[in-house]
Amino acid sequence: QLMSRRIYGPIWKSTFGHYENINIGSPEVLEQLLRQEGKYPMRSDMALWKEHRDTRRLPYGPFTEEGERWYRLRQVLNKRLLKPSEAALYADAIGEVVSDLMVRLRDERSRSASGVLVGDVANLLYRFALEGISYILFETRIGCLQRQVPAETQRFINSINLMFKNSIFATVFPRWTRKVLPYWDRYLDSWDTIFGFGKNLIDRKMKELEGQVERGKVVSGYLSYLLASGRLSLEEVYGSVAELLLAGVDTTSNTLSWALYHLSRDLGIQNALYKELAAVVPPDRVPGAEDIPKMPLLRAVIKETLRIYPVVPTNARVFWEKDIVIGDYRFPKNTLFVLAHYAMSHDETHFPEPERFLPQRWLRGHGSPHHPFSSIPFGYGVRACVGRRIAELEMHLALARIIQAFEVRPDPRGVEVTSVSRIVLVADKPINLEFIARP
Repeated sequence: QLMSRRIYGPIWKSTFGHYENINIGSPEVLEQLLRQEGKYPMRSDMALWKEHRDTRRLPYGPFTEEGERWYRLRQVLNKRLLKPSEAALYADAIGEVVSDLMVRLRDERSRSASGVLVGDVANLLYRFALEGISYILFETRIGCLQRQVPAETQRFINSINLMFKNSIFATVFPRWTRKVLPYWDRYLDSWDTIFGFGKNLIDRKMKELEGQVERGKVVSGYLSYLLASGRLSLEEVYGSVAELLLAGVDTTSNTLSWALYHLSRDLGIQNALYKELAAVVPPDRVPGAEDIPKMPLLRAVIKETLRIYPVVPTNARVFWEKDIVIGDYRFPKNTLFVLAHYAMSHDETHFPEPERFLPQRWLRGHGSPHHPFSSIPFGYGVRACVGRRIAELEMHLALARIIQAFEVRPDPRGVEVTSVSRIVLVADKPINLEFIARP
């Protein structure tokens, strides 16, 4: 992205597989584009996900549905998720999962030869994020943070990884290869496992709810709300929950991994964060949702991490309702626009020294002003990430608890880690860190 923008400027054409793209690499141009969105913007055509749904005759969810049907779906799904006050409803559930993360973290470090090293932090944080979003969506624990993960849950975790891996092959290889290479069947099978896992938990919750309603008990929780609202069919709940489940896991786990990696390499920032935390939260109490607004540096660390490592480095929009005009160019409707978020958030015009981890650039009175569209890791407008507030709450609470309990130090072997794009932005090698217990 950075090289293409340097060569071609803020807007350029490219091809990927059978897709023809118009790439947007400037926040000014991005703002022009997104402000022309209609009532029903499309992220992209999500063709591969739809193929699975169509092949298996399964319902679409918030990522695959389009037009008025998508809008109706989002209106229902947004409730109980989008506002910070609504996300705070899940603070106790998230706090419970964070407590289990701390138990697992202590267990992992105690089993290392040094007694302080935790290998492949991203893997542990992935399990934490999956447990957290599952607890909110299904209102039940699925065992991701147990020392021995239940077999059914492990199959589910493996299927998510396999689905993303094989979707890359399905995008790049010509269609005729699906009949001679195994990737297509593996792709479909992975989705089947994901849907089946979600369906079992939803069906279990349905039986629970029926019993509660019969006893006159008031229902609460997100899945209970979806099932009891009567605004979605059971099939639509199956489709929506399966897609929502995948949306938040990488954001939380990757961002926390990178934040800890950088804090371990800059003890000045880490100490400042610990002092901020200690000033707000007494040592005999764990941080809660009510403490987060009082900790600007904590929030800045997460913002800066998301700037350097936008979880989805490229996003897309298809404007199917009308032609789009950007400057002197007119693009016909159904043009696929690729939003080069990585290039924009690494633009030194808006972020001096863009490769440096400088959380203070997000604090009032520090750093230079930047364009509001230069770093939008959760998207924009009606298609913005529905789980943003949940992901932020998870990241803030987990990072606060970790820094309260430990000083984080880098891998003593001095291993440098860089990011690579695998649909989402991930580390090119395991992130190993030392966790030194605070006195």
